[in-house]
Amino acid sequence: MTVRWIMHVDMDAFYASVEQRDNPALRGLPVIVGGLMDRGVVATASYEARTFGIHSAMSMKQARRRCPNGVFLPVRMPHYRRISHQIRLILSHYSPFIEPLALDEAFLDVSGMELKYRSVVDIAKAVREDIRRTTGLIASAGIAPNKFLAKLASDLRKPDGLVWIPYGTEGQILEPLPVSRLWGVGKVTEQALQQAGFHTIGDVAAASPEALRPAVGNQARRLYELAHGRDNRPLEVSRRPQSVGNEHTYERDLTTLSEVDEQFRLLANEVSWRLRQNHLMGRTITIKVRFSSFRTITRSLTIDSMGTCSEEQLYFSAKKLYNKKETAEPVRLLGLTVSQLQPLQVQSDLFSEDEETQEKVAASIDKLQQRFGRRAIMKGFLWEMSHETKNK
Repeated sequence: MTVRWIMHVDMDAFYASVEQRDNPALRGLPVIVGGLMDRGVVATASYEARTFGIHSAMSMKQARRRCPNGVFLPVRMPHYRRISHQIRLILSHYSPFIEPLALDEAFLDVSGMELKYRSVVDIAKAVREDIRRTTGLIASAGIAPNKFLAKLASDLRKPDGLVWIPYGTEGQILEPLPVSRLWGVGKVTEQALQQAGFHTIGDVAAASPEALRPAVGNQARRLYELAHGRDNRPLEVSRRPQSVGNEHTYERDLTTLSEVDEQFRLLANEVSWRLRQNHLMGRTITIKVRFSSFRTITRSLTIDSMGTCSEEQLYFSAKKLYNKKETAEPVRLLGLTVSQLQPLQVQSDLFSEDEETQEKVAASIDKLQQRFGRRAIMKGFLWEMSHETKNK
């Protein structure tokens, strides 16, 4: 019988590490990648920046206060996606069973692969060396009997770490760790456990689900099982995204309809492009609006056809939904999302001549942008907005 081994590979400070690789002058410096305006947030901080207490999801304004001499860089998502694809190809050489979690991390089922190596640890060594040699980036890895333990292991000795949790050692590794290390335990649950006297994973393991229930309710059984190192979740090797979307927080509130209109055009362009790159279309279109008061609303509509990835349809749908709002309050954030996704299907007999031509033009533009970059060819209004932003 094949012994189950799950490996979790996690790229260390991925976006910041890519920037330091691309520009060696940044190595050793505190690099913070994210939205550069004060209302933006940190996407990734290098380990040098983390010594200042900077972490993902922190406001950029706070990050600048903590590290005024840091190197603040914008997110280059298309570039990071290309490198992520390189890494995914490397991982596919070691297992056909891969569950990607994000651009910078994934699970692999390497059960049976130890027959080709001296040990499962050597598989992780080979993966990390392959990534380093091919991309110049560093990855941490964890190998364990299940997903929870593998992800935990990859995080224990970051950066550039490798941890193996053999069968039978789960308890001694988990026992001294804080309860926050349990999968799914956030700040609220952590506080509830601590107030009930459960400070370490060992404390949770020594209790019973009944003793845990007053503190964590329906999570009691799951946390008890995890505290004993048990996790039977399978790898989800053919995951399709549930939605594709994008949102922007603006440095200056949008106060006119023309400003909002321009931003929905940009959002529609970006979301349409991402749908086509993933060969997807969707039926439900949702906008998100956050006003200057921080009040947030969402509006959705579902189209009658099988789905769309049309930039024009996304834009006009967003505009229609926005016009239903009941206030003229200034806007600080706009978002556009498409859900109810399915594989892209283009059938010419379902399109009018104009719509079919639009699809062909979009496909041609996509090919040029993939080869020469997103700025190589753009619609006039997008080029003008991009040019204005660049010159500010």
